[in-house]
Amino acid sequence: MSDTYKTSLIGSGFAFLLATSCCWLPWVAIGVGGVGLAGFSAGLEKYSGLFMGAGFVFLALGWYQFKKKKSKMKEANIVLISEVTCPECKHKAVEEMPTNACQYFYECENCNVVLKPKEGDCCVFCSYGTVVCPPIQAGDNCCA
Repeated sequence: MSDTYKTSLIGSGFAFLLATSCCWLPWVAIGVGGVGLAGFSAGLEKYSGLFMGAGFVFLALGWYQFKKKKSKMKEANIVLISEVTCPECKHKAVEEMPTNACQYFYECENCNVVLKPKEGDCCVFCSYGTVVCPPIQAGDNCCA
C-alpha cells in the first residue's frame, strides 16, 4: 500500500489555501506590487465554499487512509523494535522504528559514525537491524 494519505493531506492543504485566498492573496499582491492577483483572488472568493468542502473531503480521505494503514500494521503483528549494530565498532542499540517514514541515516552513539542503508535496502533498519522496517514487514514497498 502506498502512502496515498500523504497525497490527500497535500490536496486538502492546497484546497484550504485556495479557499482562504480571498483573505491573504490581496496582501501578497500589494506586497509584490501586482494588483492583478487581487482581482484573481476576488474571482476565487465565490468558490471558497467549494474549495473548503474539497479540503474537508481530502482531509477525511487522508485520515481514513492513514488509519487503514495503521490498522493493517497492527493486524500484521508488526514489530517496531529493532537492535541496530554498527558495522564499524559493533556497538548495539535498541531503537524504535518509525511507522510513517524510512530512516536513511543513523548515528552510532558509540563511535558517531553515520550509517546509511546498504545498496538495495531502503533504510538503516533493513541493513543493520535485527528486524526489517514496518513497511517491509507488512509486505509493502518501503518509502512508496
